[in-house]
Amino acid sequence: MALSRRGFLLGALAVAGCSYSSPTGRVRIAAGEPGGFYVEFARLLAGEMRAVEPEWQVEVVETLGSVMNLSRVAAGEAELGLTLADALAAARSGSEPFTAPIDLTALGRVYENYMQLVVRADSPIRTLPDLSGHHVSLGASGSGAALFGGRLIEAAEVRVIIDHHPLADAVAALRENRVQALLWSGGLPTPALSELDNAIGIRLLDLASYIAPLRSHYGPVYDHVTIPGNTYRDPTPITTIGVPNLLIPSPGLSSPTIATTVRVLVDRATTLVPQQALGTQYLDVRSLIDTAPAPLHPAAAQMYRDLRG
Repeated sequence: MALSRRGFLLGALAVAGCSYSSPTGRVRIAAGEPGGFYVEFARLLAGEMRAVEPEWQVEVVETLGSVMNLSRVAAGEAELGLTLADALAAARSGSEPFTAPIDLTALGRVYENYMQLVVRADSPIRTLPDLSGHHVSLGASGSGAALFGGRLIEAAEVRVIIDHHPLADAVAALRENRVQALLWSGGLPTPALSELDNAIGIRLLDLASYIAPLRSHYGPVYDHVTIPGNTYRDPTPITTIGVPNLLIPSPGLSSPTIATTVRVLVDRATTLVPQQALGTQYLDVRSLIDTAPAPLHPAAAQMYRDLRG
């Protein structure tokens, strides 16, 4: 399913700067696509929140990703949302794909997303410039991968034929050679990519040379990270680009709800790691408060002080 930019930005742009009240006992978490770790993490978080507050109705809402989540949270259509730091920075500054600033805070930095540019193992493509003239899926419209993908292609100065597919469709398209590469932003390993690897074999392209120009243009929202060998079947470690993943609240979410959410993040951190994940990229209590480019919500900051001093 693809949405127009107008569709997924309309709500956010209409309500920038406004405040909303959370429905009593209802917490909707704007997550991501089926098969991705946004959804898996959100389900674990929802379960732990219900365990702490059994009367709460905590729902996980599947979406196309970060940009859509920002729109929904800003519009009060979700109480919590997951977003990449670069998408949040764009929203706060009113940069592309947003056309007006949206004042949002954060509750915590929960884990690192790894940009995974995937080709078939039997492909002759070894570098990003090799994709010139080929079809590449740069994530679903409304996703953080789509935002990042556009920036990456611009930094690489390579001409590709851009498609925007949700993960399941992108995997099918790569399997059937309808695209020659797909970009995915997620944890390690991503189950849908592991399944594709087992079926046809995949390789990840090294993105190390694009980290410096991206940081120069967009700031320190992009990290130098390594995908270990044998994350998928390929034994070669790959350098790629990491982007912090943040949990954000709707502007009108109540302070008690925010405090409870932060307590869950701190006290139940070890239970918020999807089973299949390589645990190194996941929630670290010491880094929760590092929510740049957004400030901590005041109620969250107070709860961290109460819990950790």
